[in-house]
Amino acid sequence: MQSFRTELENSVVEKDIIDLEAKIRQFQEGKLDEEKFRSLRLARGVYGQRQQGVQMIRIKLPYGKVTSKQLKRISDVADEYSTGRLHITTRQDIQIHYVDLNRTPELWAELEKDEVTLREACGNTVRNVTASETAGIDPDEPFDVSPYADAVFKYFLRNPIGQEMGRKFKVSFSSSDTDTGLSYMHDLGFIAKIRNGVRGFKVMIGGGLGSQPRHADTLFDFLSSDQIIPLMEGVIRVFDRHGERKSRAKARMKFLLKAIGLEGFKELLEAEQKAVPRSSVPIDTWGYPQPQIADTLPPTTQIKDENAFQQWKTTNLIPQKQPGFVAIGIKVLLGDFYTDKARKLADLVAKYAAGEIRLSLRQNIIIPFVKEASIPFFYTELEKLGFVEAGYNTAADITACPGTDTCNLGIASSTGIAEELERLIKAEYSNYISNPDVVIKISGCMNACGQHNMAHIGFQGMSIRTKDKLVAPALQVLLGGGNIGNGEGRFADKVIKIPSKRGPEALRSILDDFDANGKGANYADYYQEKGEHYFYNLLKPLADITALSEEDFIDWGTSKRYEKAIGVGECAGVVIDLIATLLFESDEKIQNAQSELEQENWAASIYYSYTSMVNSAKALLTSENVKTNTHAGIISDFNEKFIAAGRLQINGTFEDLVLQLNKKAPTKNFAESYLKDAQTFLKQVADFRKLELQHA
Repeated sequence: MQSFRTELENSVVEKDIIDLEAKIRQFQEGKLDEEKFRSLRLARGVYGQRQQGVQMIRIKLPYGKVTSKQLKRISDVADEYSTGRLHITTRQDIQIHYVDLNRTPELWAELEKDEVTLREACGNTVRNVTASETAGIDPDEPFDVSPYADAVFKYFLRNPIGQEMGRKFKVSFSSSDTDTGLSYMHDLGFIAKIRNGVRGFKVMIGGGLGSQPRHADTLFDFLSSDQIIPLMEGVIRVFDRHGERKSRAKARMKFLLKAIGLEGFKELLEAEQKAVPRSSVPIDTWGYPQPQIADTLPPTTQIKDENAFQQWKTTNLIPQKQPGFVAIGIKVLLGDFYTDKARKLADLVAKYAAGEIRLSLRQNIIIPFVKEASIPFFYTELEKLGFVEAGYNTAADITACPGTDTCNLGIASSTGIAEELERLIKAEYSNYISNPDVVIKISGCMNACGQHNMAHIGFQGMSIRTKDKLVAPALQVLLGGGNIGNGEGRFADKVIKIPSKRGPEALRSILDDFDANGKGANYADYYQEKGEHYFYNLLKPLADITALSEEDFIDWGTSKRYEKAIGVGECAGVVIDLIATLLFESDEKIQNAQSELEQENWAASIYYSYTSMVNSAKALLTSENVKTNTHAGIISDFNEKFIAAGRLQINGTFEDLVLQLNKKAPTKNFAESYLKDAQTFLKQVADFRKLELQHA
């Protein structure tokens, strides 16, 4: 464990890793509450998995960009600390599984040697900033969004305003009006625009998937690029204070927007502007690293199977705006590939392309900046790695979350049925291998990590109970979703629930019907024309469970009889805090505020002081079983029950004390005085609690 203390150059990262090591030790010694420890490790990319005693590690890769060096570093770590399998997520991350908790600090330290982080890959934080995988090469883009996504990632990493929100916060950037970043289903989505020669973005807010999908609202038709970081800071501050915290089911931005409306949200946003440290943050696009294209010429190549090569070219080559270049799409089955292939891929792109890959939202890989003359060579080299399956981003390219393989929340298999459906398409519907107009996605539960409810054809893992009270794996069939473009999309209808083993027959019925009656339309339009009732009747025979076979009780990918077993979900990082832990946290926040003050980070210091006071108030409210659903509610309830009631004495109201935060600009003088207020308040609360316990 000593190596990272001497080899890491970044002292902030080093402190982060040492803190994780200390917290693991405190947890194992029984000094740290289990639920609080869960929150802490999630914010550091350490996620419990279905199998006891091991962790899933999520590696945060902003907008899916991975250099050759980074890919090799990730491969080394996966071999040393895991099983050598790399899993690409629908948020352009890489996950590795089966990691010993005690080894996570040194694993993190190894990754940081090539500037790869775990920080805020999970938990109630600003998650990985995603973007169109073709950013920078898209012929239709007004400009490259990569520098803007990168700037947002860096600005909010470790930013105190986004460390302990009620739930996760997701951000996307789309290169063009095609909206391949899927802005309409994000907490904040940015679509690149140019207006009067000025770079900017259409801004979407409050979208989300899950059991209650919500289409994002348009916050701005156009916002200049220097405004996106100040805007996002204001949005997060509002979400942090007014967003739900207790009820996991209502704790996303979409529910806050639904509750108060867009205009109500704008009013709260306006009230925060004084607290935002900078009204304009120009983004340095000139300093963003440009691709370093290799000048090595590949050797002449002989294609073995010309027909296979030509089919691959029709589905797996992506046009680039740079003349003489194309990108290559690699279809990665279920997003899983292994370190031996990853290293060879890293060497290939370093020697003959631009030394980087991009991970896609559909769990695939893109190699940008391949010279057109090098296409045959790349094909033969990728063929050696098993990376030339045709059908990139087509109906034969099914997206699926890990489901019951490793996820605590998985209800039914998503990977097993995905493999079976891909096999079915290749065997019986080969024309769909080149059809990009049908998108199929699968999730193992309602949380929609596989994005099933925005697919043309989606499947959600469920269970089904017979009259004899026997439980079998099931699939909810969803139809008609899809991305329209420019911030518009449709969410799929829940058409019918069927036993999982009938999933292939359901897909056959859907595709046969489309082939017979579609008349050249794309699937989204065909579904809208026919409607939900039509497809319910089409699939209704498959929903009959009066005579299930023994096979129906065995889920895909396993030979064991199905048993519904859902663990504790960690996506939300739900925390049940003990009062002593809360007060301990308040003191830690005071220390953080002091540290930021010494570094002249006035806004950061102020926010730590704010969270310390709210946390301290939450501790006393918790001791009296008062709901602490939102920061705004905590502030109001504490004032009523402790200040107005005369149980604690401060100057003025608690609202006046705490909400100086958005009434005063973040200056040195205010940061110093606000920190003193927080220190004084924490002492008052701690003394009150001490007396309370003495008289209990």
